[in-house]
Amino acid sequence: MTRASTSISQKDRSLPAVQLNRWRAMVPGIGLLLAGLLALPGATVTTKYVNDLLVFLDGAHRIAAGQVPSVDFHTPLGPLTFYIPAVGYALSGSMGAAMPVGMSLLTLLFSFVAAEIVGSRMHWALGLPLATCLLLVLAAPANPGERIGELTFAMFYNRIGWASLGLLLVMYLCRLPGATSGKGTDAACASFLVLLMLYTKITYGVVGLAFLVFMLFDRRQIGWVTLAFGMIIVSVMAIEAVWGGGVNYLLDIRLAGKNSGGFPTMTAIGHVVRSNFVDLLAYLAVAVILLILTPTYRHLLFAGFCMTTGILLIEQNFQFFGILTLGAGAAVLSECFFRAEHGSRYARTRIALPLLVALLLLPAAAGNAASLVLHAAYSAGGRGEAIPLPAFSRIRVVEMWSPGQLDYFRRYNRTLADGAAALSQLDGGSERVAVLDFVNPFSAGLRLPPPVGDSVWYHWGRTLGPEYHPAAEEMFADVDLILDPKWPIEIWTGNGMRDVYAHYRARHYHLVRETADWRIYRKNASPARG
Repeated sequence: MTRASTSISQKDRSLPAVQLNRWRAMVPGIGLLLAGLLALPGATVTTKYVNDLLVFLDGAHRIAAGQVPSVDFHTPLGPLTFYIPAVGYALSGSMGAAMPVGMSLLTLLFSFVAAEIVGSRMHWALGLPLATCLLLVLAAPANPGERIGELTFAMFYNRIGWASLGLLLVMYLCRLPGATSGKGTDAACASFLVLLMLYTKITYGVVGLAFLVFMLFDRRQIGWVTLAFGMIIVSVMAIEAVWGGGVNYLLDIRLAGKNSGGFPTMTAIGHVVRSNFVDLLAYLAVAVILLILTPTYRHLLFAGFCMTTGILLIEQNFQFFGILTLGAGAAVLSECFFRAEHGSRYARTRIALPLLVALLLLPAAAGNAASLVLHAAYSAGGRGEAIPLPAFSRIRVVEMWSPGQLDYFRRYNRTLADGAAALSQLDGGSERVAVLDFVNPFSAGLRLPPPVGDSVWYHWGRTLGPEYHPAAEEMFADVDLILDPKWPIEIWTGNGMRDVYAHYRARHYHLVRETADWRIYRKNASPARG
């Protein structure tokens, strides 16, 4: 990467459209390879955060049953968070393949957008590594910043947000001479990325919109930016006309905001800075070099935007390391330097900048590539312990670095087997079930009809709390059986839900079965008085 970047010349930057299209074809090829590794084994392997995975599968099951996110069930996550696995489930017919197939399709689609944006704006020596890194972030079943081999589809919406925002930042650059297409293509790509973020996790979408506002002040690119805003507005209106859940989506986000707290504290931001100090230092080195040699207010504002929004985003994620806007921002700033055509006296700088970009991109790319290969190998080999519910037989929990994690989920698996046996003895095959825990695994796992009006995700201190929580009258209106776990997968959530809904349960339900792991309550034949 270093030798190639030092040889960037005017001839390279004036490549005709045919040659640009030739190398841009490599990006979808990489996307196809990653999608194949993800989807072809047809199974899911996980080492941690099983409860998060079950949230998405419950949502996919509800969509397959005809429900609509934020209309028939509550969620502070965007509808695409559930439609992505729902598409995977519809195509594969397997809950075990729902997440891999859904994410493989998104990875392939993302690769075409990445090819257009990066291929038209960056030299291959910087653009191809950046595009590959973003595709790996999107495809790898791993939470950003965690160890290689900690396999999980948990919080996959954050990977979508990081990859989409990183790609959107490349549009700070003007198109290279000779690049074909124009305003319409740029506007379509930008609006796709912003809408993808808005309808998976809204915080990333807000940052994406803020970036487009910043781009309005670039007179060279105002045409496509204005058109992109128009496309986004029209798309949001059309989506709302079909979906009808936008207001409820915002209300659920507001409820989650009340429970999870307000703006980040300086202590929290300081912790993020300490955890990502090396990356921040490398990024600042790139920014300072560019600003000394090519001082402009726009470069200064762009560099600050990438760093500030990245810190704020990672602070509100369940993530401690890996501010993925830094690598994309550094690659863009380096491209700005090479376009400035500085003289040979800056030869050392022309070597240093790609090395700093590599320091930011390569660890994330290598870690995600290793996790993706491990997932493919483990899922193809049938490794691990299957979740003991019929629909989840192709979802396996494996041991990687922490034996304690596997033991914990083995205990959880035993409670699921106990609950499934109790439900079969109650002959509740057509009854709607709710669980006083982080997630309800039984509706999807046993292929039961899902209730209407409840939520797919309960998290004490995040989506509900002692003062702010969904009303019991709405949450249990369509629920026949309430399962109260003695050993919840998330103890604070289980205990909190038991407390806040105890009075309603006592009035409207009665105990019908108690096992080693569960207390099961059935709705009274007639509402209790008084």
